[in-house]
Amino acid sequence: MKGISHFMTGVALATFFPEVVQQAEIGSLLPMLGGIGGILPDTLDFKFARYFEKYDLEIDPGLEPDPGAIADALVWAMHIAYEEARPQDVMAHTIRLGADLWREYAIRFDPETGEIVVRIGPLVNTGLVPYAGTAPVDGEEARRKVDVPLVHTYSAEYKVNIFSGPSFRFAREEEHLCVYFLDWHRRWSHSLLLGLAVGAVLGLILGLLGGWATAKWAALVSALGFIGHIVEDQCGYMGSNLLWPLTQKRIPGLGAIHSGDAIPNFLTVWTSLAIILLNLDRFSAQPRLPQARYLFWSLCVPWCVLGGYYVWGSLRVYWQNWSKALLQQTERVAEAEEVDLV
Repeated sequence: MKGISHFMTGVALATFFPEVVQQAEIGSLLPMLGGIGGILPDTLDFKFARYFEKYDLEIDPGLEPDPGAIADALVWAMHIAYEEARPQDVMAHTIRLGADLWREYAIRFDPETGEIVVRIGPLVNTGLVPYAGTAPVDGEEARRKVDVPLVHTYSAEYKVNIFSGPSFRFAREEEHLCVYFLDWHRRWSHSLLLGLAVGAVLGLILGLLGGWATAKWAALVSALGFIGHIVEDQCGYMGSNLLWPLTQKRIPGLGAIHSGDAIPNFLTVWTSLAIILLNLDRFSAQPRLPQARYLFWSLCVPWCVLGGYYVWGSLRVYWQNWSKALLQQTERVAEAEEVDLV
């Protein structure tokens, strides 16, 4: 989810408590603490943790990228991780050609064929809009055999385009080589236990400074916003380390959405706004909203229409990918049979 989605979720969760709403009416910022708790996990990662990450290999493609050289570097790191059982952290840097000009390239991990595919793409601007006719001619692609059983834990293909590039961790687990995307992200910062600790510490500080009546609600709403962020992230693919420091690995997500998908983010913000308005009304001295009708039009209708459209689009993409994979498998079997006949 995007930051605004997590923030609004935290605010909405805070408004479920009449005491918080009543204090907000006289100028308290308690609901905002819920929103701050909602964006805190990613803030810890992107404004703090990422800058302490050290890489075993940094790939700088240069202004004239060679897909073969990029693929060879990745294969080299993967073999070290597998043969020496020594995890390798790799950063793939972007290719900046100007203030608003970047060369895009893609890295694909294919477990079925045991290959890495690197493909040079078009020129794009910072808004990720490609410039027509700038994609390299056919042949700007390199394939390299890895010869180890691959498991990718997030996505098969990664596009490297603007600002900072993606990082990967290659780690051997039993007889497989696992490819972890942004291994520093959603580790210790996305722990349910850390969320409880953040709420407790904040409540303790505010209690010592200004009184316990407000401090307990500050602790509650900030912890709820933090935990709400983690729950939303678990709907995606990457997952989170839910019980750090008791555990050290991310638990995979449900794989229902991608964090950047427009419709889930819109529905999250819309739902949060609808809930905030409803809670402000029902905890007021004179509620005016007819709750059943309000919930139907503000939540049921948008979720059925946009949610249904999103699910249909996801199923269509899944069907297309499955059909493509089946066709490729059929072609490989046919090629093998031809070789046997020869």
